[in-house]
Amino acid sequence: MTSNAAPTPDGAATDRLDPARRRQGDRYIVTDADRDAFRRDGYVHLPGVMSDDEMADIEAVYDRFLRGEITVAGKDFNDMTTGEHGTDPSGYAVVNVMVPRRYLPEWQGNLYERRAQSIAEQLCGEGMTIDFDQLLAKSPGRADAVFHWHQDQAYWIDTDDRRTATCWLAVDDSTIENGCMQFLPGSHHESVRPHRPLHGDRSASHTLVTDLGPDDVMRPVEIRRGDITVHNEGVLHGSGGNTSASSHRRAYIVALRSESTVAEERRRGFTHSHNDAGDVLDAVDGLHA
Repeated sequence: MTSNAAPTPDGAATDRLDPARRRQGDRYIVTDADRDAFRRDGYVHLPGVMSDDEMADIEAVYDRFLRGEITVAGKDFNDMTTGEHGTDPSGYAVVNVMVPRRYLPEWQGNLYERRAQSIAEQLCGEGMTIDFDQLLAKSPGRADAVFHWHQDQAYWIDTDDRRTATCWLAVDDSTIENGCMQFLPGSHHESVRPHRPLHGDRSASHTLVTDLGPDDVMRPVEIRRGDITVHNEGVLHGSGGNTSASSHRRAYIVALRSESTVAEERRRGFTHSHNDAGDVLDAVDGLHA
């Protein structure tokens, strides 16, 4: 994937308040500057959403999934770059675990989920609920661990209420070198772009991809362990490979949408699992843009 990235800071306006003061039990305090950045750019960087001690609890469960100690069904444990599943994950470029909270119910309601809920309501208003969660891990020395340019809405079905807050937690420091997130600021104000299956057939690979325009300049967002980015479903984003010799890049995503939207998704049989029915997966926005 061509970088097309401007080596600039994340640019998201955040308050100078010590993150430890922003963490208040189940809540994390979002500032007016955060809300302005989220509305303007389609994403915002929130520092220190989880403390070092809190991250240790998250990491312990996360690595149980990566070691295969928790059973995950079918295509919900796969290589996001190829669609390969049911094989040795040590060879995967991007290890992808979909809906882990389904496969480990006792993880539901963990502190990160509760803080993500509070953040989504402060950014998007009341009535937000968890739609799905996901784990994405890139090993060191995997230049092929590329998550191609896309908009999340391209993967989702069309519903009336488009409010969304996808909270992307860095389990490791996330840098340009190890494949941090990159965004196209303001692209959430556009319509969903046409997307296509990366390998021509969604039954073989779930991944969708779109193209950058000649004037599109992606903005890398380097964040520290325990920080999150929160992005809108319409903002175009992706990430490069992990060219670091020693640094993993693990992320834990919790995506929240309105209660009415999640209810409509489930009514249509859409759960964000890669095991959803083929006709449901073929109805997503990006394939019909």
